[in-house]
Amino acid sequence: MTDTTLRVRDLLVRKGDPLQLHVLAGASGLDRAIHTLEASSPGLALAGYTARFVADRIHILGETEVHYLADLAPADRLARLETLFAFDLPCVLVTKGQDPPAELREMAERKDVPLIQTGLKTGELYRRLRPFLDDLLSPSTTVHASLADVYGVGLLFVGRSGIGKSECVLDLVERGHRLVADDIVHVSRRGNDVLLGRGNELSQHHMEIRGIGLVDIKALFGIRAVRQQKRVEVVVRLEDWDNSREYDRTGLDVEGTEYLGVRLPLVTIPLNPGKNLTVICEVVAMHHLLRYTGVDTARAFNERLIRHMREKREVEEYLEEDYE
Repeated sequence: MTDTTLRVRDLLVRKGDPLQLHVLAGASGLDRAIHTLEASSPGLALAGYTARFVADRIHILGETEVHYLADLAPADRLARLETLFAFDLPCVLVTKGQDPPAELREMAERKDVPLIQTGLKTGELYRRLRPFLDDLLSPSTTVHASLADVYGVGLLFVGRSGIGKSECVLDLVERGHRLVADDIVHVSRRGNDVLLGRGNELSQHHMEIRGIGLVDIKALFGIRAVRQQKRVEVVVRLEDWDNSREYDRTGLDVEGTEYLGVRLPLVTIPLNPGKNLTVICEVVAMHHLLRYTGVDTARAFNERLIRHMREKREVEEYLEEDYE
């Protein structure tokens, strides 16, 4: 899992213009780190309740908080700000171009906490800020794999080097599906159970095919053959055929694997000469879509088989007891 450190200075450099950010005070604290992708209002802390206050996130003061501070007597306002700035805050943002109280400026300067003004409304700031923080601070990892969009399902192909992951994805692209990444896939978690995969920025949509070399998929097949990122939904593990191993033939026992704490279905495909791997992968994607709609073919067939056996047994028992 990669550990990305975002500093307040990085936020200003990368999103200063889009978010209309301007430092009002505390510029000496621009190297403070932002550790979490959450941003919130410190309204309860300003009111005096700090039992559940989380300090290490971006704190945003909207019109309500600024007007609340402005309505307090100077001594009370200073006391409330002392309570807030007793915590190790990364930065404080003031929305809608509001002019914060002088005590807030002085406190931010004294505590080396950047006080930043934005012309955006509070709701708009939250909407624009969250995707940026998600992209940088979400848990992430790098996987040696290939990722393709097959019928809208993100298939992550894993297996030993040289087993044919790239060739399989290339064949899928030729059949009209889309390449997301080859060889190196950057996977990040969004929320509790969503994994997004994307390629390396340098390699883009290039693919290494042994015997040919690097192939530019977008140049060869067009823009419709690639996409920038895709949700990872099924892991397809390619492995050499092992005669001593018993492979699943019913689909009742669904395998699984885990990335970044998210459980994903795992399909193991043993390779032997003559197997139409591309069609099998298309079936994997369609089978996943079918399960997603609530149709479990293996379970339905098993229940139908059990019901048929039960009915047959009941008929046989009836005939055995019929002496007329």
